[in-house]
Amino acid sequence: MLPLYYWCVFLVGLGAAAGSGTGSSSTERELNQTPTWAVAGVCTVIILISILLEKSLHKLGTWFTERHKRALFEALEKIKAELMVLGFISLILTFGQSYISKICIPSKVADTMLPCKADGKHDASDTSGDEHEHRRRLLWFQHRYLAAAGTSTECKKGSEPLITVEALHQLHILIFFLAVFHVLYSAITMMLGRLKIRGWKKWEEETSTHDYEFSNDPSRFRLTHETSFVRAHTSFWTRIPFFFYVGCFFRQFFRSVSRADYLTLRNGFINVHLAPGSKFNFQKYIKRSLEDDFKIVVGVSPVLWTSFVVFLLLNVNGWHALFWASLIPLIIILAIGTELQSILTKMALEISERHAVVQGIPLVQGSDQYFWFGRPQLVLHLIHFALFQNAFQITYFFWIWVMNFS
Repeated sequence: MLPLYYWCVFLVGLGAAAGSGTGSSSTERELNQTPTWAVAGVCTVIILISILLEKSLHKLGTWFTERHKRALFEALEKIKAELMVLGFISLILTFGQSYISKICIPSKVADTMLPCKADGKHDASDTSGDEHEHRRRLLWFQHRYLAAAGTSTECKKGSEPLITVEALHQLHILIFFLAVFHVLYSAITMMLGRLKIRGWKKWEEETSTHDYEFSNDPSRFRLTHETSFVRAHTSFWTRIPFFFYVGCFFRQFFRSVSRADYLTLRNGFINVHLAPGSKFNFQKYIKRSLEDDFKIVVGVSPVLWTSFVVFLLLNVNGWHALFWASLIPLIIILAIGTELQSILTKMALEISERHAVVQGIPLVQGSDQYFWFGRPQLVLHLIHFALFQNAFQITYFFWIWVMNFS
Protein backbone atom coordinates (compact mmCIF):
# COMPACT_ATOMS: atom_id res chain seq x y z
CA MET A 1 0.00 0.00 0.00
CA LEU A 2 1.24 3.48 -0.86
CA PRO A 3 2.14 5.75 2.08
CA LEU A 4 -0.15 8.68 2.77
CA TYR A 5 2.58 11.11 1.65
CA TYR A 6 2.46 9.78 -1.92
CA TRP A 7 -1.31 10.10 -2.02
CA CYS A 8 -0.95 13.78 -1.02
CA VAL A 9 1.56 14.35 -3.82
CA PHE A 10 -0.87 12.67 -6.23
CA LEU A 11 -3.70 15.00 -5.14
CA VAL A 12 -1.59 18.12 -5.55
CA GLY A 13 -0.53 17.02 -9.02
CA LEU A 14 -4.10 16.15 -9.95
CA GLY A 15 -5.31 19.56 -8.86
CA ALA A 16 -2.61 21.24 -10.92
CA ALA A 17 -3.49 19.14 -13.95
CA ALA A 18 -7.17 20.00 -13.65
CA GLY A 19 -6.39 23.71 -13.66
CA SER A 20 -4.09 23.58 -16.68
CA GLY A 21 -6.74 22.60 -19.26
CA THR A 22 -8.36 24.75 -21.90
CA GLY A 23 -11.92 26.05 -21.97
CA SER A 24 -14.93 24.09 -23.19
CA SER A 25 -18.25 25.23 -24.60
CA SER A 26 -20.11 22.17 -23.25
CA THR A 27 -22.94 22.78 -20.79
CA GLU A 28 -21.47 20.09 -18.53
CA ARG A 29 -18.05 20.91 -17.14
CA GLU A 30 -15.24 18.55 -18.01
CA LEU A 31 -12.33 17.83 -15.71
CA ASN A 32 -10.21 20.63 -17.14
CA GLN A 33 -12.99 23.11 -16.30
CA THR A 34 -13.66 21.81 -12.79
CA PRO A 35 -12.19 23.74 -9.82
CA THR A 36 -9.03 22.12 -8.52
CA TRP A 37 -10.34 22.20 -4.95
CA ALA A 38 -13.39 20.17 -6.04
CA VAL A 39 -11.28 17.55 -7.84
CA ALA A 40 -8.78 17.24 -4.99
CA GLY A 41 -11.56 17.22 -2.37
CA VAL A 42 -13.52 14.41 -4.00
CA CYS A 43 -10.37 12.36 -4.54
CA THR A 44 -9.36 12.94 -0.91
CA VAL A 45 -12.63 11.54 0.38
CA ILE A 46 -12.44 8.49 -1.90
CA ILE A 47 -8.81 7.78 -1.00
CA LEU A 48 -9.42 8.22 2.74
CA ILE A 49 -12.35 5.79 2.61
CA SER A 50 -10.19 3.29 0.72
CA ILE A 51 -7.33 3.63 3.22
CA LEU A 52 -9.73 3.29 6.15
CA LEU A 53 -11.19 0.12 4.65
CA GLU A 54 -7.75 -1.35 3.97
CA LYS A 55 -6.50 -0.55 7.50
CA SER A 56 -9.68 -1.97 9.07
CA LEU A 57 -9.35 -5.25 7.17
CA HIS A 58 -5.66 -5.43 8.11
CA LYS A 59 -6.42 -4.87 11.80
CA LEU A 60 -9.18 -7.44 11.69
CA GLY A 61 -6.84 -9.97 10.07
CA THR A 62 -4.21 -9.30 12.76
CA TRP A 63 -6.84 -9.81 15.48
CA PHE A 64 -7.84 -13.16 13.97
CA THR A 65 -4.18 -14.23 13.72
CA GLU A 66 -3.38 -13.32 17.33
CA ARG A 67 -6.34 -15.37 18.55
CA HIS A 68 -5.48 -18.30 16.29
CA LYS A 69 -8.72 -18.08 14.32
CA ARG A 70 -7.28 -19.49 11.14
CA ALA A 71 -10.63 -20.19 9.46
CA LEU A 72 -11.90 -16.64 10.01
CA PHE A 73 -8.61 -15.23 8.71
CA GLU A 74 -8.97 -17.31 5.54
CA ALA A 75 -12.56 -16.10 5.22
CA LEU A 76 -11.30 -12.52 5.46
CA GLU A 77 -8.77 -13.24 2.72
CA LYS A 78 -11.59 -14.56 0.57
CA ILE A 79 -13.53 -11.34 1.16
CA LYS A 80 -10.48 -9.38 0.02
CA ALA A 81 -10.36 -11.52 -3.11
CA GLU A 82 -14.03 -10.73 -3.78
CA LEU A 83 -13.27 -7.03 -3.41
CA MET A 84 -10.49 -7.43 -5.96
CA VAL A 85 -12.91 -9.14 -8.37
CA LEU A 86 -15.36 -6.28 -7.90
CA GLY A 87 -12.52 -3.86 -8.64
CA PHE A 88 -11.80 -5.61 -11.92
CA ILE A 89 -15.50 -5.63 -12.81
CA SER A 90 -15.68 -1.91 -12.10
CA LEU A 91 -12.55 -1.28 -14.16
CA ILE A 92 -13.84 -3.28 -17.12
CA LEU A 93 -17.23 -1.56 -17.06
CA THR A 94 -15.67 1.88 -16.70
CA PHE A 95 -13.21 1.60 -19.59
CA GLY A 96 -15.25 -0.77 -21.74
CA GLN A 97 -18.67 0.86 -21.58
CA SER A 98 -17.99 3.32 -24.39
CA TYR A 99 -16.97 0.43 -26.67
CA ILE A 100 -19.82 -1.87 -25.60
CA SER A 101 -22.41 0.86 -26.14
CA LYS A 102 -21.18 1.33 -29.72
CA ILE A 103 -22.18 -2.23 -30.64
CA CYS A 104 -25.43 -1.96 -32.60
CA ILE A 105 -28.07 -4.64 -33.11
CA PRO A 106 -31.33 -4.65 -35.12
CA SER A 107 -34.29 -3.05 -33.37
CA LYS A 108 -36.36 -6.22 -33.71
CA VAL A 109 -33.70 -8.17 -31.82
CA ALA A 110 -33.46 -5.42 -29.19
CA ASP A 111 -37.20 -5.74 -28.51
CA THR A 112 -37.02 -9.46 -27.62
CA MET A 113 -36.94 -10.94 -24.08
CA LEU A 114 -37.47 -7.63 -22.28
CA PRO A 115 -37.83 -7.67 -18.47
CA CYS A 116 -40.50 -4.94 -18.67
CA LYS A 117 -42.87 -3.65 -21.33
CA ALA A 118 -41.07 -1.52 -23.87
CA ASP A 119 -41.83 2.19 -24.18
CA GLY A 120 -44.33 2.88 -26.93
CA LYS A 121 -45.87 -0.60 -26.81
CA HIS A 122 -48.57 0.15 -24.21
CA ASP A 123 -52.14 1.31 -24.72
CA ALA A 124 -52.83 4.40 -26.74
CA SER A 125 -53.58 6.40 -23.60
CA ASP A 126 -50.01 5.82 -22.44
CA THR A 127 -48.24 7.16 -25.53
CA SER A 128 -48.41 10.89 -24.86
CA GLY A 129 -45.28 12.91 -24.48
CA ASP A 130 -45.90 13.67 -20.80
CA GLU A 131 -46.41 10.02 -19.92
CA HIS A 132 -43.36 9.03 -21.89
CA GLU A 133 -41.26 11.62 -20.10
CA HIS A 134 -42.67 10.49 -16.76
CA ARG A 135 -41.62 6.91 -17.41
CA ARG A 136 -38.17 8.06 -18.38
CA ARG A 137 -37.84 9.92 -15.09
CA LEU A 138 -38.58 6.70 -13.22
CA LEU A 139 -35.39 5.11 -14.52
CA TRP A 140 -32.87 4.58 -11.79
CA PHE A 141 -30.12 7.22 -11.52
CA GLN A 142 -30.93 8.47 -15.00
CA HIS A 143 -28.41 11.31 -14.96
CA ARG A 144 -25.68 9.52 -12.98
CA TYR A 145 -23.20 7.97 -15.31
CA LEU A 146 -19.68 6.68 -14.99
CA ALA A 147 -16.68 8.43 -16.49
CA ALA A 148 -17.87 8.05 -20.09
CA ALA A 149 -21.52 8.62 -19.45
CA GLY A 150 -21.62 11.61 -21.72
CA THR A 151 -20.70 9.56 -24.75
CA SER A 152 -23.62 9.22 -27.15
CA THR A 153 -24.01 6.25 -29.45
CA GLU A 154 -25.07 6.75 -33.06
CA CYS A 155 -26.56 3.69 -34.74
CA LYS A 156 -27.98 3.58 -38.23
CA LYS A 157 -31.73 3.60 -38.74
CA GLY A 158 -33.33 0.34 -37.68
CA SER A 159 -30.58 -0.45 -35.18
CA GLU A 160 -30.09 0.23 -31.49
CA PRO A 161 -27.17 -0.10 -29.06
CA LEU A 162 -26.59 -3.57 -27.63
CA ILE A 163 -26.71 -2.00 -24.15
CA THR A 164 -26.65 1.67 -23.27
CA VAL A 165 -24.21 3.39 -20.95
CA GLU A 166 -27.02 4.02 -18.49
CA ALA A 167 -27.96 0.32 -18.46
CA LEU A 168 -24.31 -0.60 -17.91
CA HIS A 169 -24.18 1.76 -14.96
CA GLN A 170 -27.28 0.15 -13.42
CA LEU A 171 -25.80 -3.31 -13.98
CA HIS A 172 -22.57 -2.11 -12.38
CA ILE A 173 -24.40 -1.05 -9.22
CA LEU A 174 -26.41 -4.29 -9.13
CA ILE A 175 -23.28 -6.48 -9.25
CA PHE A 176 -21.52 -4.42 -6.58
CA PHE A 177 -24.38 -4.52 -4.10
CA LEU A 178 -24.98 -8.22 -4.79
CA ALA A 179 -21.48 -9.11 -3.60
CA VAL A 180 -21.75 -6.76 -0.60
CA PHE A 181 -25.15 -8.11 0.46
CA HIS A 182 -23.92 -11.69 0.09
CA VAL A 183 -20.99 -11.07 2.45
CA LEU A 184 -23.21 -9.25 4.96
CA TYR A 185 -25.93 -11.90 4.77
CA SER A 186 -23.41 -14.69 5.31
CA ALA A 187 -21.85 -12.82 8.25
CA ILE A 188 -25.27 -12.29 9.87
CA THR A 189 -26.09 -15.97 9.39
CA MET A 190 -22.84 -16.96 11.06
CA MET A 191 -23.51 -14.62 14.00
CA LEU A 192 -26.92 -16.22 14.50
CA GLY A 193 -25.27 -19.65 14.35
CA ARG A 194 -22.74 -18.64 17.00
CA LEU A 195 -25.56 -17.41 19.23
CA LYS A 196 -27.28 -20.76 18.81
CA ILE A 197 -24.08 -22.66 19.67
CA ARG A 198 -23.48 -20.41 22.68
CA GLY A 199 -26.70 -21.79 24.18
CA TRP A 200 -25.11 -25.25 24.19
CA LYS A 201 -22.32 -24.10 26.51
CA LYS A 202 -24.36 -24.96 29.58
CA TRP A 203 -24.81 -28.52 28.31
CA GLU A 204 -21.06 -28.82 27.81
CA GLU A 205 -20.44 -27.59 31.35
CA GLU A 206 -22.79 -30.26 32.66
CA THR A 207 -20.42 -32.96 31.40
CA SER A 208 -17.90 -31.92 34.08
CA THR A 209 -20.34 -32.34 36.97
CA HIS A 210 -20.75 -35.39 39.22
CA ASP A 211 -24.37 -35.80 38.17
CA TYR A 212 -23.29 -36.38 34.56
CA GLU A 213 -20.64 -38.89 35.60
CA PHE A 214 -23.19 -40.73 37.70
CA SER A 215 -25.79 -40.87 34.92
CA ASN A 216 -23.07 -42.05 32.53
CA ASP A 217 -21.77 -44.71 34.93
CA PRO A 218 -21.02 -47.94 33.00
CA SER A 219 -22.54 -49.94 35.82
CA ARG A 220 -25.96 -48.43 35.13
CA PHE A 221 -27.87 -50.17 32.37
CA ARG A 222 -31.10 -49.09 30.74
CA LEU A 223 -33.31 -50.40 28.00
CA THR A 224 -32.79 -48.65 24.68
CA HIS A 225 -36.29 -47.28 24.40
CA GLU A 226 -35.95 -45.69 27.86
CA THR A 227 -33.16 -43.31 26.82
CA SER A 228 -34.15 -39.69 26.16
CA PHE A 229 -32.59 -39.60 22.69
CA VAL A 230 -34.34 -42.70 21.38
CA ARG A 231 -37.63 -41.85 23.05
CA ALA A 232 -37.64 -38.35 21.49
CA HIS A 233 -36.95 -39.53 17.94
CA THR A 234 -38.81 -42.80 17.64
CA SER A 235 -42.49 -43.65 17.69
CA PHE A 236 -44.92 -45.74 15.68
CA TRP A 237 -44.85 -43.37 12.70
CA THR A 238 -41.08 -43.62 12.23
CA ARG A 239 -41.55 -47.13 10.82
CA ILE A 240 -43.67 -45.84 7.92
CA PRO A 241 -41.57 -44.04 5.22
CA PHE A 242 -44.22 -41.43 4.34
CA PHE A 243 -44.96 -40.42 7.93
CA PHE A 244 -41.25 -40.65 8.70
CA TYR A 245 -40.40 -37.72 6.42
CA VAL A 246 -43.59 -35.81 7.23
CA GLY A 247 -42.69 -35.94 10.91
CA CYS A 248 -39.09 -34.87 10.21
CA PHE A 249 -40.38 -31.99 8.09
CA PHE A 250 -42.53 -30.52 10.86
CA ARG A 251 -40.02 -31.26 13.62
CA GLN A 252 -37.52 -28.79 12.15
CA PHE A 253 -39.82 -25.88 13.05
CA PHE A 254 -39.48 -26.68 16.74
CA ARG A 255 -36.31 -27.01 18.80
CA SER A 256 -33.80 -28.38 16.30
CA VAL A 257 -31.20 -29.66 18.80
CA SER A 258 -32.24 -30.76 22.28
CA ARG A 259 -30.08 -31.53 25.29
CA ALA A 260 -30.40 -35.27 24.67
CA ASP A 261 -29.33 -34.78 21.02
CA TYR A 262 -26.28 -32.78 21.99
CA LEU A 263 -25.08 -35.16 24.71
CA THR A 264 -25.67 -38.21 22.52
CA LEU A 265 -23.78 -36.77 19.55
CA ARG A 266 -21.00 -35.63 21.88
CA ASN A 267 -20.70 -39.09 23.39
CA GLY A 268 -20.58 -40.71 19.96
CA PHE A 269 -17.93 -38.27 18.67
CA ILE A 270 -15.65 -38.80 21.68
CA ASN A 271 -15.93 -42.59 21.54
CA VAL A 272 -15.07 -42.65 17.83
CA HIS A 273 -12.30 -40.04 17.69
CA LEU A 274 -10.97 -40.00 21.28
CA ALA A 275 -10.54 -42.35 24.21
CA PRO A 276 -13.80 -42.98 26.10
CA GLY A 277 -14.13 -40.66 29.07
CA SER A 278 -11.77 -38.03 27.59
CA LYS A 279 -12.21 -34.41 28.62
CA PHE A 280 -13.12 -32.69 25.39
CA ASN A 281 -14.99 -29.44 24.75
CA PHE A 282 -17.40 -30.51 22.04
CA GLN A 283 -19.10 -27.09 21.99
CA LYS A 284 -15.87 -25.30 21.04
CA TYR A 285 -15.23 -27.91 18.38
CA ILE A 286 -18.61 -27.17 16.79
CA LYS A 287 -17.85 -23.45 16.96
CA ARG A 288 -14.56 -23.98 15.09
CA SER A 289 -16.38 -26.13 12.54
CA LEU A 290 -18.84 -23.30 11.97
CA GLU A 291 -15.93 -20.96 11.26
CA ASP A 292 -14.54 -23.46 8.75
CA ASP A 293 -17.92 -23.58 7.01
CA PHE A 294 -18.14 -19.78 6.98
CA LYS A 295 -14.87 -19.71 5.08
CA ILE A 296 -16.66 -21.57 2.28
CA VAL A 297 -20.05 -19.85 2.18
CA VAL A 298 -18.68 -16.29 2.27
CA GLY A 299 -17.19 -16.60 -1.21
CA VAL A 300 -18.95 -16.21 -4.57
CA SER A 301 -18.04 -19.22 -6.69
CA PRO A 302 -18.34 -19.45 -10.50
CA VAL A 303 -21.48 -21.57 -10.03
CA LEU A 304 -23.13 -18.75 -8.10
CA TRP A 305 -22.14 -16.16 -10.70
CA THR A 306 -23.61 -18.51 -13.32
CA SER A 307 -26.93 -18.65 -11.44
CA PHE A 308 -26.91 -14.83 -11.36
CA VAL A 309 -26.41 -14.66 -15.12
CA VAL A 310 -29.10 -17.29 -15.74
CA PHE A 311 -31.59 -15.27 -13.71
CA LEU A 312 -30.80 -12.13 -15.72
CA LEU A 313 -31.38 -14.16 -18.89
CA LEU A 314 -34.72 -15.61 -17.77
CA ASN A 315 -36.04 -12.41 -16.17
CA VAL A 316 -38.44 -11.85 -19.07
CA ASN A 317 -41.69 -9.94 -18.74
CA GLY A 318 -44.49 -12.42 -18.04
CA TRP A 319 -42.26 -15.32 -16.99
CA HIS A 320 -42.33 -14.34 -13.28
CA ALA A 321 -38.72 -15.42 -12.86
CA LEU A 322 -38.35 -13.45 -9.62
CA PHE A 323 -41.21 -15.35 -8.02
CA TRP A 324 -39.92 -18.79 -9.03
CA ALA A 325 -36.35 -17.90 -8.08
CA SER A 326 -37.50 -16.84 -4.60
CA LEU A 327 -38.94 -20.32 -4.04
CA ILE A 328 -35.64 -22.10 -4.72
CA PRO A 329 -33.81 -21.11 -1.46
CA LEU A 330 -36.98 -21.77 0.57
CA ILE A 331 -37.29 -25.29 -0.84
CA ILE A 332 -33.57 -25.94 -0.29
CA ILE A 333 -33.62 -24.84 3.37
CA LEU A 334 -36.76 -26.85 4.15
CA ALA A 335 -35.27 -29.91 2.45
CA ILE A 336 -32.01 -29.56 4.40
CA GLY A 337 -33.89 -29.16 7.69
CA THR A 338 -35.89 -32.30 6.94
CA GLU A 339 -32.74 -34.21 6.01
CA LEU A 340 -30.92 -33.27 9.21
CA GLN A 341 -33.88 -34.28 11.33
CA SER A 342 -34.10 -37.58 9.46
CA ILE A 343 -30.43 -38.25 10.24
CA LEU A 344 -31.08 -37.98 13.98
CA THR A 345 -34.13 -40.22 13.66
CA LYS A 346 -32.20 -42.83 11.65
CA MET A 347 -29.51 -42.87 14.34
CA ALA A 348 -32.14 -43.41 17.01
CA LEU A 349 -33.74 -46.22 15.01
CA GLU A 350 -30.39 -47.88 14.48
CA ILE A 351 -29.67 -47.81 18.23
CA SER A 352 -33.06 -49.30 19.09
CA GLU A 353 -32.61 -52.10 16.55
CA ARG A 354 -29.00 -52.92 17.46
CA HIS A 355 -29.03 -52.98 21.28
CA ALA A 356 -31.39 -54.22 23.94
CA VAL A 357 -29.65 -52.28 26.71
CA VAL A 358 -27.24 -49.33 26.83
CA GLN A 359 -24.81 -47.97 29.38
CA GLY A 360 -25.59 -44.39 30.31
CA ILE A 361 -25.90 -42.34 27.12
CA PRO A 362 -26.55 -44.35 23.92
CA LEU A 363 -23.65 -44.58 21.48
CA VAL A 364 -24.40 -43.32 17.95
CA GLN A 365 -22.29 -44.23 14.96
CA GLY A 366 -21.79 -41.28 12.66
CA SER A 367 -21.55 -42.12 8.96
CA ASP A 368 -21.59 -40.26 5.64
CA GLN A 369 -24.20 -42.72 4.42
CA TYR A 370 -26.85 -40.85 6.37
CA PHE A 371 -26.49 -37.87 4.00
CA TRP A 372 -27.69 -37.47 0.42
CA PHE A 373 -25.55 -39.60 -1.91
CA GLY A 374 -23.17 -40.17 1.01
CA ARG A 375 -21.78 -36.62 0.64
CA PRO A 376 -22.06 -34.32 3.70
CA GLN A 377 -20.41 -31.50 1.74
CA LEU A 378 -23.44 -31.40 -0.54
CA VAL A 379 -25.49 -29.96 2.34
CA LEU A 380 -22.94 -27.19 2.83
CA HIS A 381 -22.91 -26.35 -0.89
CA LEU A 382 -26.71 -26.17 -0.94
CA ILE A 383 -26.67 -23.84 2.07
CA HIS A 384 -24.07 -21.72 0.26
CA PHE A 385 -26.33 -21.55 -2.81
CA ALA A 386 -29.40 -20.68 -0.70
CA LEU A 387 -27.54 -17.88 1.11
CA PHE A 388 -26.43 -16.40 -2.20
CA GLN A 389 -29.95 -16.61 -3.64
CA ASN A 390 -31.43 -14.91 -0.57
CA ALA A 391 -28.84 -12.14 -0.77
CA PHE A 392 -29.60 -11.76 -4.49
CA GLN A 393 -33.36 -11.53 -3.86
CA ILE A 394 -32.83 -8.80 -1.25
CA THR A 395 -30.45 -6.92 -3.54
CA TYR A 396 -32.76 -7.19 -6.53
CA PHE A 397 -35.76 -6.00 -4.50
CA PHE A 398 -33.97 -2.83 -3.38
CA TRP A 399 -32.57 -2.34 -6.87
CA ILE A 400 -36.08 -2.41 -8.42
CA TRP A 401 -37.47 -0.26 -5.59
CA VAL A 402 -34.86 2.46 -6.08
CA MET A 403 -35.19 2.29 -9.85
CA ASN A 404 -38.93 2.91 -9.71
CA PHE A 405 -39.14 5.48 -6.92
CA SER A 406 -35.94 7.53 -7.13
